Amino acid sequence: MKTKLLVEQHFHGCYGIDFNKASVDEVCAVAEKIKTEGIGGIFPTLVTDSVENIKRQINVIKHASEKKVNGAKILGIHLEGIFLNPEKKGIHNSKHFLPLTADNFKQIEDDFIKIVTLAPELNIDLIEYLNKKGIKIQAGHCTAGEINTCSGTTHTFNAMSPISHKGKSTTLSALVNDNLYSEIIADGVHVCDEALELFFKSKPENKVILISDCLPCTHSEIKEFTFADEKIYFDGEKATSKEGTLAGSTKLLPDIIKILAQKNMFKEQFIINPYNYHNIDLNGSIEWDGNYNIIKIFN
Repeated sequence: MKTKLLVEQHFHGCYGIDFNKASVDEVCAVAEKIKTEGIGGIFPTLVTDSVENIKRQINVIKHASEKKVNGAKILGIHLEGIFLNPEKKGIHNSKHFLPLTADNFKQIEDDFIKIVTLAPELNIDLIEYLNKKGIKIQAGHCTAGEINTCSGTTHTFNAMSPISHKGKSTTLSALVNDNLYSEIIADGVHVCDEALELFFKSKPENKVILISDCLPCTHSEIKEFTFADEKIYFDGEKATSKEGTLAGSTKLLPDIIKILAQKNMFKEQFIINPYNYHNIDLNGSIEWDGNYNIIKIFN
């Protein structure tokens, strides 16, 4: 079986490299190595940080995208940090959060930012500004019930208000709104199988976005590291803070696809969806065996 190359729109690093700290050469190294895993397009994702550090890393990633490397195409930046709700902060450091205003976004604004995760319930005038710029807006780390002004949802179920039968919530809105693209971390850790079944039954197949949300420890020997100003401990399966807060995934997209296939939950359409969401095309393809192991990557 052949499919298009995978697109990863939400991950914070891998192979021991953290996009919030990486050099241009390190970002290029990730792009080169991740292509050998079947991932042909990436949106390096920045976690909450100071304005100064975010600006620096935007420039680093942008410069890396301009390098001619035989690797995954760097399609843009996913800004997950600074416009979130402290009530659903997860591993993010809320001391860096800013009010959701266009003026605050202009402090770090760059045309290479293609996706912004934010808390719609805290919006002042940021959503209107981002919509005019054509930037994908995703509801995440939030409690909003009304998310119709967004393009999608970030790691659905995780760090958002849960389903309630008595009122609206972010998760409920994500599941019932067929116009929204919704990310899901199907690594077997972030979302239980029953919730995955509900998600896949609720969302149209063409609106599912598989992501890894993976961390620098992914496919590396690292067991302890600092991420989002927190000490993170990786036990081989989970990466958490000392208090047990999940910091992100430790699987790459091909690993997650194999997990889903073993549960009979994977659809080939899921690989196509990011192409449609971002209106992109990439050269190359993947040949898989019947168990969704990669046999060969065609450039």
